[in-house]
Amino acid sequence: MRIFKTEVTSDKIVSDNPIHQRLLKPYVVVSGQVQGDILELGCGEGRGLDEILPVVNSYLGLDKIPGAIDRLINVYPEGSFKTAVFPPFKGLVDNSFDAVISFQVIEHVKDDTLFLKEIYRVLKPGGMAIITTPNIKLSISRNPWHIREYTADELGVLTRSIFDNVEMKGVSGNEKVMQYYKNNSKSVQKIMKFDIFNLQHKLPAALLKIPYEILNRINRNKLQNEDDTLVNNISYSDYIVTDTPETSLDLFYYLYKK
Repeated sequence: MRIFKTEVTSDKIVSDNPIHQRLLKPYVVVSGQVQGDILELGCGEGRGLDEILPVVNSYLGLDKIPGAIDRLINVYPEGSFKTAVFPPFKGLVDNSFDAVISFQVIEHVKDDTLFLKEIYRVLKPGGMAIITTPNIKLSISRNPWHIREYTADELGVLTRSIFDNVEMKGVSGNEKVMQYYKNNSKSVQKIMKFDIFNLQHKLPAALLKIPYEILNRINRNKLQNEDDTLVNNISYSDYIVTDTPETSLDLFYYLYKK
């Protein structure tokens, strides 16, 4: 079973490529930074496992989608995978992981404070967590799949209230990436002109998910048809880790436990 929603983003659909590469970048970066026993929260379809599994002693991936977990069990027998809805992290003992990674997940979690406290709990002393999430200042429209999005400062305040040290970075892009972002923004704004009653911010998220999915897929396909070369040629190397999260596409935070 493969999941081909735009919110999940496929590595098999060409029009998803710029977003897929954006989501792959953190895995490539942290593959040179993590070791030992690793926990991933929200492993999805295993986007970055080819980067992570070769460099760690053990890997446990949790996700709420049973079909995704079943597939990962078959494809990556060297890892461990469990279906789980969190927080809390049921069955995980204190001080058990050298690193925790969770990319583009916290925006989906209702109790983000408990989520972070649970990460702190299961980290070994001296352990490190790495999380990413969209920067709301660069979000083009409301995403009904997200419970909330953060500014750099908001996430900084929240994480510093729990962790002993926080290193705030971001994921931005080169000229190719930012051209795609501009094209996407212009295209979405054309669609938003029809929302004369600002329903995207007034309606409950549940009512927006299906139209969001349909319009998002139409828009990505449109961008590909207009500039197939740009869409195809963006790779994870076109995304850049920066020291300026407030102006980045995604927030990329290192969280440390003493």
